[in-house]
Amino acid sequence: MARVLMRLAAHLPLRVLHAAGVLLGWAIYGISPSYRRQLRGNLARAGYGKARTRRAAIGEAGKMIAELPALWFRPHREVAELVRAIEGHAEMLAAHARGEPLLFLTPHLGCFEVTSLYAATLMPITVLYRPPKIAALEPLVRAGRERPNVRLAPADLSGVREVLAALKRGNAAGLLPDQVPGVGEGEWAPFFGAPAYTMTLAARLAERPGIRCYLAYARRLARGAGYAIALRRYPQTRAGETPTQRLNRALEELIRECPEQYLWGYNRYKTPHGATPPEPTEPSA
Repeated sequence: MARVLMRLAAHLPLRVLHAAGVLLGWAIYGISPSYRRQLRGNLARAGYGKARTRRAAIGEAGKMIAELPALWFRPHREVAELVRAIEGHAEMLAAHARGEPLLFLTPHLGCFEVTSLYAATLMPITVLYRPPKIAALEPLVRAGRERPNVRLAPADLSGVREVLAALKRGNAAGLLPDQVPGVGEGEWAPFFGAPAYTMTLAARLAERPGIRCYLAYARRLARGAGYAIALRRYPQTRAGETPTQRLNRALEELIRECPEQYLWGYNRYKTPHGATPPEPTEPSA
């Protein structure tokens, strides 16, 4: 039933889906006190406590859900045509032509779903993904995300091996670097001033010699006009900076380009089951 409804919704114009998404975002915000508290707290922690940014973030979170039918169940060519502009892709294409392995880090910013689907029109890409908690939804997710040139790899040891193999072949790989990893797969590093359990896989892959790493996001354009993809080279390491600290700094810089489209309601600061909580920070003098 869910697949049938999504296929029907896929025929709606993107502006209609985004308008419905704004209503959905506000409905979720109004119904869930914990989500509301989390979104407001994360925004304030990052310095975005003003009502204008908060209102925009609430609507954008709903758009993220409502746009899925168009992305998952339209023909691949039509999905790619929703991308109206790309910034910073000339250097990336030149690196791909030279056979350099490409690593794309796409946080929960803007429409991250469309980035890999568009990349697949240019090159093969292996995408690490976490299967949904509700097992019955996995066929739906895979049906939407698996397109020509897109290979989905589960977020486990076998999937990591697939990502490494793709990079070794000189292909592209992508992952969400701001997902909270499982115990033993991360370490605590500052993220907007507070410790967040941070994925070591993304941080270490970005450090590997020979891999050209890019941060990527797709900004939603006004009135459902489509998306504009931006690529940013992964920043250089600063003195005394660990790989995960470098990763979170890079993500912060990217998010500040388009803060209203970040998924602030995501529980980025949770402690995974079995992980040692971070040590409390000393109060400022």
